[in-house]
Amino acid sequence: MIYQIDPPAEKKEIIKRYRRLITVWRPKSPEDKVLVRKAFKVAADAHKDMRRKSGEPYIYHPLSVATIAAGEIGLGTTSIVCALLHDVVEDTEYSLEDIRDLFGDKVASIIDGLTKIKGIFDQKTASVQAENFKKLLLTLSDDVRVILIKLADRLHNMRTLESVSRDKQLKVSSETLHLYAPLANRLGLHAIKSELQDLALKHTDQEIYETISRKLKESAKKRTEFINQFLEPLKKDFHSQGIKVNITNREKSIFSIWEKMQNKEVPFEEIYDIFAIRIVIDVPLDSEKTECWKVYSIVTDHYRPNMERLRDWISNPKANGYEALHTTVMSHTGQWVEIQIRSKRMDEIAEKGYAAHWKYKENMNINSRLDNWLDRIREMIESPEADALSFIDDVKGYFFLDEISVFTPQGELRTLPANSTVLDFAYAIHSEVGSTCIGAKVDKRLVPINHILRNGEQIEIITSKKQIPKEEWINYVVTTRAKSNIKIALKKEKRRYFKHGKEKLEKLFSLNNVSFTSENIRNFLSSLNYSSLEDLYYAVSNDKIGSREVKQYVAANEKTGWLRFINFIPVRKPSSGNEKNDNKEPLPFLAGIKITGIDKIGLINDVTRIISSDMNLNIKSFHLDAHDGLTEGEVVLYLDDAAVLKKLLHNLNHVEGIKKATRIN
Repeated sequence: MIYQIDPPAEKKEIIKRYRRLITVWRPKSPEDKVLVRKAFKVAADAHKDMRRKSGEPYIYHPLSVATIAAGEIGLGTTSIVCALLHDVVEDTEYSLEDIRDLFGDKVASIIDGLTKIKGIFDQKTASVQAENFKKLLLTLSDDVRVILIKLADRLHNMRTLESVSRDKQLKVSSETLHLYAPLANRLGLHAIKSELQDLALKHTDQEIYETISRKLKESAKKRTEFINQFLEPLKKDFHSQGIKVNITNREKSIFSIWEKMQNKEVPFEEIYDIFAIRIVIDVPLDSEKTECWKVYSIVTDHYRPNMERLRDWISNPKANGYEALHTTVMSHTGQWVEIQIRSKRMDEIAEKGYAAHWKYKENMNINSRLDNWLDRIREMIESPEADALSFIDDVKGYFFLDEISVFTPQGELRTLPANSTVLDFAYAIHSEVGSTCIGAKVDKRLVPINHILRNGEQIEIITSKKQIPKEEWINYVVTTRAKSNIKIALKKEKRRYFKHGKEKLEKLFSLNNVSFTSENIRNFLSSLNYSSLEDLYYAVSNDKIGSREVKQYVAANEKTGWLRFINFIPVRKPSSGNEKNDNKEPLPFLAGIKITGIDKIGLINDVTRIISSDMNLNIKSFHLDAHDGLTEGEVVLYLDDAAVLKKLLHNLNHVEGIKKATRIN
């Protein structure tokens, strides 16, 4: 559909959207309202001649982003101002200093962060993208509102993605799945995370999205009837015991259903947990835990629970601040049903994530695991590990991981990503503890350093002063802290062996008639898939690489005729002509020789040995090609007289594999 430009109608729509923003935001003071109106006017003026790809006035976008930030994330005045202005510095004539003069340092700082984020995926090289990703996380750890506003921006862009090209849809959807949805999840924005994933699926595989969406609609009536029947006895008990509850049912997102269908390799009809029932209780903060377990007791009085599916995230909240009791019970019709039990406070944190968490944190004076997670992000960023590409892999993978809670011998709780090992735990205690770890006692049982930890275990690390980090340790850990410390320790260790390994490799090259040049070393390193000279010389020094690897490398490259592997003898200078004639040496001349023969390993070595070693002649150029089992090549060299050439041809023609060696005129 082509967008029809209608200025009067657009003006009314802009005012309507602004009023909706004020309604969902609910300003706390007249001063706040004046500040937001000022930001709106600046944005409207700056974008007045701009339109989106759809043809709509550009100001619709910042108004929508601000509305999402206020209504769906629960952000305050400063964030609303920044959401309205987030594209002004990037796309208009306003400078960052203009924003600073109009709205102050904090707004300018957040706008600056939002502007920088725009360039993250615009770079073509992976290393630049990785560095920019690191900057994004640095911004997150500095002021999380930058990321929250960016998530609102991305959500509105995904909601209006139909108006851009197909290539752009795929690119933006990919970014959304791999970066923004995991970020939303980590910041506790479950609803936004699910919508981002659904919209990404819609634009990458519309057929799958529409099929699952249609099946959800077709089964909705039957599902509603089942839920009403299931809840009837529970509601009676809640009422009789005076428990104030708000009960809703939540369908799984289309993306999560599709993911489960793929993982379990089953059709839509065999996914039993299409929906979950959410029971939200209205209770004071000091009695939340007791009342939630009371509701759990009522539910399990009527329906048998699956104890393996009980999740107590009230006693031990998720890293993103999520708190609730989850259980799965068997209905009277033989269907498993997931139940989520939470207080109003927990529900607000579950819906609005970090913004709600921060509000309650101030009221309750608590320090949650969400803060601990942000601290770990800061730790990753400040790590001296310089490999940005490894950093991005570690951190992005870390967003998707579930978590476990384990204990020190003193009973201190430590949170680690799922699949963490004893070594991860040791490095979480201290880098020195990790580097000297030789094992652990897990619940009084002796285990190795690569033992995978489970929820609730108590770990006592065992160390030895003789222990040093090994290369295989990288495969034993999942946390960035552990990986970073292991890499640093290995680099330090490898530097000690650098000189010894270099000298040893030089001898190996010499024994195999290979020049110890930078090019040869670089090609040798590449052929063995080593990433640095430190790694190569360390392996040589520790006999992981020896004469066998050098010989294999020479043999593998003989077929290509690379002359750079030959130790050339410097060209002898011709006579100056001042000597007497019974003493004058003959002037050297260039001669070419054509060689044909059978392709076999060692042929180049045989030829160069005869020319350079046996006859002490100087090679100017050498080219050899091998195909279909045959070899054909040309050698150009310096000779003193025809007799030497004759002898050389005789010797070459007696080499096994050479059919014919003749002079080229």
